[in-house]
Amino acid sequence: MSHVPHELLQEFPDHADTIAALKARDRHFAHLAAQYHDINREVHRAETDVAPTDDFALTEMRKRRALLKDEIYVALTRETA
Repeated sequence: MSHVPHELLQEFPDHADTIAALKARDRHFAHLAAQYHDINREVHRAETDVAPTDDFALTEMRKRRALLKDEIYVALTRETA
């Protein structure tokens, strides 16, 4: 398992312009992106033992990150459709 942060622009490089536009004009999307950023940082800190946590908590954080990523992807594809 790699311990590289999963930044939105790395996850969706083809949608960089759409991400920027949605963050600027859509409060809900901006909130999702901020939540993703926060949980992503928590996961990265746990994976690198900067802020160690137990396996259950780490799994729950990863699930939350995945759900946010899915919701962000839906918004991105709806915007570009």
